[in-house]
Amino acid sequence: MSRTDPPDLLAVAARWVDPFGWPVPLRFDPIGRWYARLAADAEHEVWALSWLPGQGTDLHDHGGSSGAFLVVAGTLTEETVSGGRLRPHRLVTGAGRRFGARHVHVVTNRGDQPAVSVHVYRPALRRMTRYRLVTGRLLVADVAEAGVAW
Repeated sequence: MSRTDPPDLLAVAARWVDPFGWPVPLRFDPIGRWYARLAADAEHEVWALSWLPGQGTDLHDHGGSSGAFLVVAGTLTEETVSGGRLRPHRLVTGAGRRFGARHVHVVTNRGDQPAVSVHVYRPALRRMTRYRLVTGRLLVADVAEAGVAW
């Protein structure tokens, strides 16, 4: 990698695996997923998320941002659209995933223990589109804007 190549986003996430080094304390919220931005610069931004059992996201993209996420504790299930259906991929502590700007997925804690993950986006998130999967097709449900929805 040359000095001008952008950093690998999964490697960036790996630098944030220790919650004791975060600028905010890790929390678990029984009402919904907790999240906090840990860092941001011209290259990327880093977010921490906690997931109690049963908590998850809607089917969504990242508004044209590429990214990666790493499971810091627990187990998460990521579902991606393939062949008109959602296909699950189980990610345990230490497992991660890189994704491109057009990636659409659902992430859920299907286990019985809390989970924690670190997410990195390039460029910083400005919007996220939520979808519904209807008869094998993605339909836009709504678009959430940074500064309004999160």
